[in-house]
Amino acid sequence: MPAKRELTMRQIRQMLRLARDGVSAREIGRTLGVARSTIQDNLKRASAAGLAWPLAGDLTDAVLEQRLFAHAGVKRGFRRRAEPDWGSVACELKRPGVNLMVLWEEYRAVHPGGYGYSRFCDLFREFERRLSPTMRQDHPAGDKVFVDYSGKKIMIVDRATGVVREAEIFVAVLGASNYTYAEATWTQKLADWIEAHVRMFRFFGGVPRLVVPDNLKSGVHRASFYDPEINRSYGMMASHYGVGILPARPRKPRDKASASYCTSFL
Repeated sequence: MPAKRELTMRQIRQMLRLARDGVSAREIGRTLGVARSTIQDNLKRASAAGLAWPLAGDLTDAVLEQRLFAHAGVKRGFRRRAEPDWGSVACELKRPGVNLMVLWEEYRAVHPGGYGYSRFCDLFREFERRLSPTMRQDHPAGDKVFVDYSGKKIMIVDRATGVVREAEIFVAVLGASNYTYAEATWTQKLADWIEAHVRMFRFFGGVPRLVVPDNLKSGVHRASFYDPEINRSYGMMASHYGVGILPARPRKPRDKASASYCTSFL
């Protein structure tokens, strides 16, 4: 059985740095909020593994954990395949035009025997949850659909004239299943916005209880969690279909997490 660890890899790195600076095990334990005996045990493991601060720059958390805590055999939870630096993946995702598919293809170019795309995405989402733990949102089936424009455009060529035009990408995601609808519209203006909703309802074969849009000016005049001001035409459309409009709160990305998740792949 592999040894049980009581510190995160970040804490272990901090422990090694403090020990290098001459801080006692008691003080390190007080700093990290753990018992002195835990620090002493982990320092002994580090010494036995030949680990000391500063650690090698390419020493990943997975390898560090393996060297400290694995006994014979493969440690429970230790992954056999090479992994990318998930921190770098998260940073790269913030760049325009970069998505998980692009980063996975770069990863497989370096590690041909690495993880498949779906597993790569699962591992990255696990890393994100450790980085920023949040309460899980549960959406009953048929309760909400999240709608937004992706923020990216596609080029469309008129085959008859050769004229190239840019089109917006409208995305809708059902909260319970992540079932997704997407289409191209010429603009984000009110007419295109409402017509995209009509086609979305037709595609899903029904309507949810609530539509959760981002605060696009075409649909929402004034954002408010308690009393949002909805565009009159948008409100009439909602009334016709018998759905409610609940705009996402400004600067609250978790309110529209499903739509944001899917647009990250586009």
